[in-house]
Amino acid sequence: MPLWDYGSLSRFKNFRGFFQYKMREVQMREFQLGYGVHTVRSHGASLAKTHMHDWLILLLLVVIEFILYLTPPFYRYVGKDMMTNLKYPLLDNTVPVWTVPIYAVLLPVVIFLFVYFRRRDIYDLHHAILGLLFSILVTAVITDAIKNAVGRPRPDFFWRCFPDGKDVYDQLGNVICNGEESVIKEGHKSFPSGHTSWSFAGLGFLSLYLSGKLQAFDREGHVAKLCIIFLPLLAASLVAISRVDDYWHHWQDVFAGGLLGLVVATFCYLQFFPPPYHPQGWGPYAYFRELEESGAYSQAAATVNPLNAEPMDSHVESKEDDNDGFLGLHLARDSTMPLEDVESGRR
Repeated sequence: MPLWDYGSLSRFKNFRGFFQYKMREVQMREFQLGYGVHTVRSHGASLAKTHMHDWLILLLLVVIEFILYLTPPFYRYVGKDMMTNLKYPLLDNTVPVWTVPIYAVLLPVVIFLFVYFRRRDIYDLHHAILGLLFSILVTAVITDAIKNAVGRPRPDFFWRCFPDGKDVYDQLGNVICNGEESVIKEGHKSFPSGHTSWSFAGLGFLSLYLSGKLQAFDREGHVAKLCIIFLPLLAASLVAISRVDDYWHHWQDVFAGGLLGLVVATFCYLQFFPPPYHPQGWGPYAYFRELEESGAYSQAAATVNPLNAEPMDSHVESKEDDNDGFLGLHLARDSTMPLEDVESGRR
């Protein structure tokens, strides 16, 4: 046989092998997405029990936050020359305090429940709620701790300190307030903005959650997905702007609060979920870990590739290397548990 025939045959075999590998890769990806619609059920109480230490830490954060709220802030020196920037009118909140937990906590939980009723994935529901609560409470504790330590006066501090409009100062030039004590105390809690930090902690977490569920970064160019995940961030931004418009905060307070809430939300989200741009960003780590431990992916490999007699080990290992090990769910691991047991939670 001519040499060029051997070369053509070799190139054809290489191309055929590469094509088969890519087809298996696509099939496994389709299986992952399809299987994600189903459930890996377990009892919610037992799942929460395995994370008992996390829930106890949440309770500890609630106690710390309550103590910080009752602790008086640092009463910073406020001289007469400083009052020029602190004479803005004392207005009511455009966004009342009682509404913040509703849109920052309850609204995301409602969306988590909606996803749960669609997919019946208790891991996703539990970790989403746990991550959200950690995001909110960690942000709240940091925010109030900084508020009390800094003691920055609000832009409307003059009218809090002197409701009658008559300013009085001591020998050192510091204010001698005659207003209501609770109003004056609140007037020293300008930095950072609590409304803003809570908003970005809750709605920022929701935005990350939606970006993972919608697979917004799948490189398919669906801008509509980005519009959806930007909505929570837009709402949080409008709340932040209202704090400046109401003269309850300086712009620096709002900027710091938004940055704080968004950073904490990102850390808390990544503690339970892969990054939204990852191929497995649509589910929590625990979901894929459960599949790996139960060996469900081994059955999946045999299902999507029944005609291929080659073992999947080499292909899976190369896939792990290409993706820094993140996709390494070891599809070739032997499975002695039926898929129905995985879905029913019998382990």
